[in-house]
Amino acid sequence: MSATWPVPITLEAFLDWERGQDLRYEFDGFDAVAMNGGTIEHATIGSNLEFALRGMLHGTACRAVRNDLKIIVLGRVRYPDVVVTCSPIPRAADIVPNPVVVFEITSKSTAHTDRVMKRAEYGATASIMHYVMLEQQTMQATVLSRRAGEWVETVIRGDGTVRLPEIGVELPMAALYTGVELDPFS
Repeated sequence: MSATWPVPITLEAFLDWERGQDLRYEFDGFDAVAMNGGTIEHATIGSNLEFALRGMLHGTACRAVRNDLKIIVLGRVRYPDVVVTCSPIPRAADIVPNPVVVFEITSKSTAHTDRVMKRAEYGATASIMHYVMLEQQTMQATVLSRRAGEWVETVIRGDGTVRLPEIGVELPMAALYTGVELDPFS
């Protein structure tokens, strides 16, 4: 669901409007896009990811947060499934400052936005060192890592490990997919 604005809307006007809504909305630069519910696979992968990151980041300056907090990228508002920041988050904040790693759990309905639009937005955000897209139906991660200002893409399948050296994390794929019923031919 999206709401088309009668006139161009600024980021600040969108943020003011969205904070008064019962639902969460992303802002793609033109429209407010309601955040829909997910699947059991999406929820399980997200929970597994947050749990693993919390343990690995414990005692560091970095922290992982689920999709209750937004990030601002290229004048757009996004709610990543999980985001890691190593900057302090002020009390009562609803925006994550300086995201370092962004995770999206893809689905058929979000694939284009995740693979094209968010890829460009996250790539244009200097603080983001890694953008990780996790598939729901197969044990696969597409990891975009910033190297010399460019995205370098790595696809990890099966029992591989997602390595995020900037935050000192290595995520075994098997741990992320625990409890997820995968397609038999994946």
